[in-house]
Amino acid sequence: MAASELYSKYARVWLPDAEEVWKSAELIKDYTPGDLTLSLQLEDGTTVEHKIDPRTNNLPPLRNPNILVGENDLTALSYLHEPAVLHNLRVRFIDSKLIYTYCGIVLVAINPYESLPIYDTDIINAYSGQNMGDMDPHIFAVAEEAYKQMARNERNQSIIVSGESGAGKTVSAKYAMRYFATVSCSSGESNVEERVLASSPIMEAIGNAKTTRNDNSSRFGKYIAIGFDKKHCIIGADMRTYLLEKSRVVYQAHGERNYHIFYQLCASSHLPEFKAFKLGCADDFHCTNQGQSPVIDGVDDAKEMCNTRRAFSLLGIGESDQMEIYQILSAILHLSNVEVKDHSADRCSISPDNSHLIVFCELMGVPCEEMAHWLCHKKLKTTTETYVKSVSKMNAVYGRDALAKHIYARLFSWIVGRINHALKSAVKQHSFIGVLDIYGFETFDVNSFEQFCINYANEKLQQQFNLHVFKLEQEEYMKEEIPWTLIDFYDNQPCINLIEAKLGILDLLDEECKMPKGSDDTWAQKLYNTLLKQNAHFDKPRLSNRAFIIHHFADKVEYQCEGFLEKNKDTVNEEQINVLKHSKFDLLLKLFEDDEKPTGSPSKRSSGTGRAGPSQRDNKKTVGLQFRQSLHLLMDTLNATTPHYVRFFHFSLCLIHLDPVRAVQQLRACGILETIRISAAGFPSRWTYQEFFSRYRVLMKQKDALPDRKQTCKNLLEKLIKDQEKYQFGKNKIFFRAGQVAYLEKLRSDKLRMACVRIQKTIRCWLARKKYLRMKESAITIQKHVRGHQARRYVEFMRQTRAAVIIQRNVRMWARRRRYQQQRSAALTIQCFWRAYLARKQYYKLMYEQKAVVIQRWVKGWLVKRHYRRILAAVILLQSCVRRMRARKELKKLKVDARSVEHFKKLNVGMENKIMQLQHKLIEQVSIVEVWMSRKTAINKYVSSHNQVVDELNMKNTSLNNNIDELNKQIVEQAQQLTEIKTNVDNTKQLEKDLTEERSRYQTLLSEHLHLEERHHDKHLWMFDLFMFLIVLMQRHELESENKKLKQDLNELRKSLTTESTDLMPPAPGSMPYDVLMEQLTSSNEELEMRKEEVLLLRSHMVRQEALKHRTYKKSEILRCEPETCMYHLHFLTFLLRSTDIHTLNEDGELWLAYEGLKETNRLLECQMQEQDRVHSDKCRTLVEEVKKLKGEKEQQQKLLAQSLLLPEDARIEASLNHEITRLTKENLELMEQGEKQDKTIRKLKKQLKLYMKKVEDFEGNHMDCWHLAVNITRKEKEYRGMLEYREGDESWLLKNLVTDLKPRGVAVSFTPGLPAYIIFMCLRYADNVNDDQRVSSLLNATISSIKGVIKVGNDFEVVSFWLANTCRILHCLKQYSGDEVFMMHNTPKQNEHCLANFELSEYQQVFGDLAIQIYRQLIKCMEDILQPLIVASMLEHETIQGVLGSKPTGLRKKSPSITGEEAVTVEVLLQRLSLFHSTMSQHGLDADLIKQAVKQQFYIICAVTLNHLLLRKEMCSWSKGLQIRYNVWQLEEWLTERELTDCGAKEALEPLIQAAQLLQIKKKTEADARAICTMSTALTTSQILKVLTLYTPVIEFEERVTTGFIETIKNLLKDRGESAALMMDTKKIFSVTVPFTPSSVALETIQIPASLKLSFLTRI
Repeated sequence: MAASELYSKYARVWLPDAEEVWKSAELIKDYTPGDLTLSLQLEDGTTVEHKIDPRTNNLPPLRNPNILVGENDLTALSYLHEPAVLHNLRVRFIDSKLIYTYCGIVLVAINPYESLPIYDTDIINAYSGQNMGDMDPHIFAVAEEAYKQMARNERNQSIIVSGESGAGKTVSAKYAMRYFATVSCSSGESNVEERVLASSPIMEAIGNAKTTRNDNSSRFGKYIAIGFDKKHCIIGADMRTYLLEKSRVVYQAHGERNYHIFYQLCASSHLPEFKAFKLGCADDFHCTNQGQSPVIDGVDDAKEMCNTRRAFSLLGIGESDQMEIYQILSAILHLSNVEVKDHSADRCSISPDNSHLIVFCELMGVPCEEMAHWLCHKKLKTTTETYVKSVSKMNAVYGRDALAKHIYARLFSWIVGRINHALKSAVKQHSFIGVLDIYGFETFDVNSFEQFCINYANEKLQQQFNLHVFKLEQEEYMKEEIPWTLIDFYDNQPCINLIEAKLGILDLLDEECKMPKGSDDTWAQKLYNTLLKQNAHFDKPRLSNRAFIIHHFADKVEYQCEGFLEKNKDTVNEEQINVLKHSKFDLLLKLFEDDEKPTGSPSKRSSGTGRAGPSQRDNKKTVGLQFRQSLHLLMDTLNATTPHYVRFFHFSLCLIHLDPVRAVQQLRACGILETIRISAAGFPSRWTYQEFFSRYRVLMKQKDALPDRKQTCKNLLEKLIKDQEKYQFGKNKIFFRAGQVAYLEKLRSDKLRMACVRIQKTIRCWLARKKYLRMKESAITIQKHVRGHQARRYVEFMRQTRAAVIIQRNVRMWARRRRYQQQRSAALTIQCFWRAYLARKQYYKLMYEQKAVVIQRWVKGWLVKRHYRRILAAVILLQSCVRRMRARKELKKLKVDARSVEHFKKLNVGMENKIMQLQHKLIEQVSIVEVWMSRKTAINKYVSSHNQVVDELNMKNTSLNNNIDELNKQIVEQAQQLTEIKTNVDNTKQLEKDLTEERSRYQTLLSEHLHLEERHHDKHLWMFDLFMFLIVLMQRHELESENKKLKQDLNELRKSLTTESTDLMPPAPGSMPYDVLMEQLTSSNEELEMRKEEVLLLRSHMVRQEALKHRTYKKSEILRCEPETCMYHLHFLTFLLRSTDIHTLNEDGELWLAYEGLKETNRLLECQMQEQDRVHSDKCRTLVEEVKKLKGEKEQQQKLLAQSLLLPEDARIEASLNHEITRLTKENLELMEQGEKQDKTIRKLKKQLKLYMKKVEDFEGNHMDCWHLAVNITRKEKEYRGMLEYREGDESWLLKNLVTDLKPRGVAVSFTPGLPAYIIFMCLRYADNVNDDQRVSSLLNATISSIKGVIKVGNDFEVVSFWLANTCRILHCLKQYSGDEVFMMHNTPKQNEHCLANFELSEYQQVFGDLAIQIYRQLIKCMEDILQPLIVASMLEHETIQGVLGSKPTGLRKKSPSITGEEAVTVEVLLQRLSLFHSTMSQHGLDADLIKQAVKQQFYIICAVTLNHLLLRKEMCSWSKGLQIRYNVWQLEEWLTERELTDCGAKEALEPLIQAAQLLQIKKKTEADARAICTMSTALTTSQILKVLTLYTPVIEFEERVTTGFIETIKNLLKDRGESAALMMDTKKIFSVTVPFTPSSVALETIQIPASLKLSFLTRI
């Protein structure tokens, strides 16, 4: 296309500028070919004329359209040049606060110099599993791409991180390693990820230092290869280091520091373990105080030392090895302080008492004299002799520093080796991902050997990068089958040859190092002579003979030759090393044990030549050679892997400014502009046919749109772009040259603008014509009415004029006459009225003054009275309100107390009736005993002595009772006094009600007191039980004797019937013998039934007494019984001995037992009398204390009464009421506590009674079997009891068939929901019924283990849902049939009969509740795993409303759908999945409340994942995307409404997403808009709001970006919010779940066991 088409009016271009490098300008008139100037207007309004060189005719570069500004990928820009790249980075860095940007395959990162919340675990989870083009640029995206390609392609990967010092390379490399440690899992070895990450603080401590550009600058290069196994789990790592800056150990520039480890040691010198090192502060040592900056702001060296030691321990380096490392480092510190004294030009010495030298030698374990000697001397070897020569002070200092550097370098290498050994895995490594953290291109005012090596390494890396970029371009073109030509790119191989080839710089340097008299000057001359005229990349400075210039790919650099030879040799005095080798320090020996030894070949050569063999130093590799070999090894490794590039810059020191000059320098130095140039030389813009059709459909007519999208796009491009070299058609994409997309965007914008103008023209014409017609019609209507009105007014005017003439004539006559008369009468009237007026005025004045005084007096009085009445009414109202409030509070308290006591009475009504019945029975039995007491003779004499004692005790009891009666009388008197006081307040109705309520309460308390006394009487009932036991024993003998008689009669009757003559016929029915036999049989059966009932009663009593004998009633309790009960016992024994026949009684030895029992009773009676004396004495003491207490209370009441009499009447009544209320409340609380204790006792006794009744029934059943065998009575068929019988040991088969092997899908459809739970509970009921606690515990424990095993094995949603429903049903059954009244409210009577009788399983309820919560969490995890791939594709990516969203040009990293497949993932797919979840849970019978909680959790996951991806994807933050999100959310809400789930909290869970969508659509310009946003966005955090506004990106030209001023306004308005600073929503958050009790209406006895479950070994009971 012609330049005139692009450089037209309003086109924007870039102009070069000295300060800002590039400035934006706009053409104010069209450019035509041949013009020598361009008329431009700058952004500040200045008009300039830009001159065009007529020879080159180069026009300024064009600006990209606004829609392309701020793109994620620089290659997506249509115009690819330096100003476009710089401007795009500035917009992203300054305006959008985004530090990462793609540039093709390179991730460009800018150091923000502040902590950003974009590296949390939530961010890692958001990037995990995502395609690289789907998310915003990030270091995690590069790491995920490397991890994914390693897993998919089975090929090793490398991440190459480069940049200037301080750009953030080391930190980002740590983030990449942390990403790999998070997304992968360890494969068997413990803490392998932690150990990989633990290497970072160690390497930072020994290899990082503070420089002028960076507080934590890495002074070495490293390549960390993280190893993975076949399952892609981290198994270990390996580290290689390059070119450690050893000179920093002995020298630091101003403002810099030595390595961090030295300052950490000095900061920790106060620790006991470091005392032996004799360290001090960092300023005390020469090697740490040269930079005069020992402290880094915000860094605690002592704390960092703790982190370093912790990392050493985590890597398996023990405490002893650590102390040896610190010992060597301390020795280096002391070595730097060794002072050398100068004696002459070539002689020096060290004082033997130098403290630092002594400490150094002690720490290193070497002789001090030898070390001091060889620090000041050196050994010279010739062919025949060896000389020891002293050195100058300068050379001695150089030797000392060289030794320190050498020791530190050896220690550094040893630590790296130990780290590699700790990270090495025994498992075979399948693949690895390497992270290369290496220095970037460096150029300073003075560049030396270190900068030369660094730039040499960057030359090699840039060459590898260029080849890789070219390879990717070639692969893309071949994949799309388009013709391509070789792209011309900068080849830096000549520069690399200059450095490393034969007779290159390094080769000449090594050769010069071998020369005996080699120097830097001679080496420089060799360089000039050899390379100056032969290589274009080598040059010589004009004003220096000791420097040279190399033209690198980034810039030309001048290197100073001084120090090159010394640094390349890296020489150390061998004698000093030999002294160290003879050390007693083990670690020091390990550092030097791998020194090279003389080999055989050199010695052979020496013998041949007659010269001495070369020394070890001659065979030592130079630093340059070592670095070149390690660099070649690194390049081989990188070439064998798939590289991923990250380039770091530091354009500024904050997020609000960017230095353009520095930015352009670094862009050129790191090769970014070269990447742009390579991309621009090819086809940088690439569109799929569908994207191109959707974007540029507006440029074609309706008839041009064909079904074949590819052909349609071809036809359109042939019309729009005539030059076919500007684009190419691939298989799936269209490739465009640079600038073509901008041209198409211009055509599209012009077309849309023309369409807008046409629409505006038509609408404006229609509006103007409509307005004209309306105005015309209105004007005609107005004219019609105005003209009619004017005609009517004219006629009326003429009539009025004629009438006026006539009226004027007559009126004038009448007026004249009237005027005269009026004037005459007026004069008289005026005089009369004036005089009367003056008189009245004087009178009114006098009257007014008098009345005013009276009115004032009355008004003032009335005002004062009204004010007084208001104050009085307010005071009375306030008093009444306060009194009413206090009275209401007391009334509520009294009502609560009254209710609790009444409830207690209701609960104990039945117990009172039972007690009364027992008392009646006791009276009857006493009467029986009294009848038989006349027969006692011998025992009465024996007991008479004891009766006297009992009488004395009774007398004491009566005296105590009298004392109690006196106290009660005193209480009554006090109550009477209180009632007399209360009768004085009858004038107040409200107080009367309170008093009546108090009286009623007092009565209820008295009745409660009586009830407690009756309950106290229950303690004596155990003697009654003993008495009943003896009676039962007597009746048992009688019944057994009668039973024997009946058996004998029956046998005789049978014998008589069988011994009759066989020839006699049996009696006929109705005959006399037949009737007699029937009567006897009937009577016998009745008697037998009666005896059976009696036997049953007796056995139940026996069982009860036996249990009581062993469990509750022990000897100590028997001793506390009353003497009357013991007398009853003795009387009964007497009766038993007297009334029973001796021989009959002595049958089976019962007489002897009775005698022994009598003796035992006598002994117990004696003990009981003694115990009774003690009890009575205790009672006396307690009664005396109670009397004292009552006296004290009486005195206190008298004091209160005396004080109250001094108070006013109202206060006195209130004080007395408060005192009485306090006393009654205290008593009520005590009674309530006693009632609760008694309730617990009653419940416990009830359970024991049930247990004993079961035992009696079993005992009776055993005896009934005997009767059945004898009588052969048929048993009636019983109803099912809702239990399943199983044998011991069947639990495993039961749970295997019911849990492990069960398929939930068939059960859910065919059987009752919760059927396995019901079957397990019915088996549990059987175990409870047989009172087998072992079965109960084994069944429940096995059930829990089986369910956990099924859940653990599979991650199927149906399985988890099914067993969650059954676990909840088991839990509900345990509660429903526990016997607790709270859970039995909804049961049927039959269900209440099925309650568990013997065991209380509340602990298992808790266990099953915890298990249900555990399964619920796994259910949520299953749903999350299923929904995760669908959420982003359906909620964000799919365009449900067609035509709303627009497409933007993208770069090399094209977006890919979240789920690969033919069908797109829509919201309908997501809703179908949610419906499947809901129907499955409903079919399984899951509780409705749990379903609601699960749905709420699902919607929270949808909201969190969608919002997190929205915050990480810049292209999604647009107005149209907000509309799309709101439509999708509406569909989710409709789904909730259809299933009646609107009240489950799911809508509230979606609120952050709804507000984010509203935030994208709301107006964002004025301060009022900002306030509206702050009011609306309550569910979003401040960081989320600012992030959405920052990322807001227009999709079409007519949208506007959010200004930075508006974002600052929002930030200021939200700064007072107290909320979390987290950017991402927690996708792992699970709401707390509750399992509410849901009773079942299913009757257990109706449940049938299907045969398909294979549970035939279970039997229904």
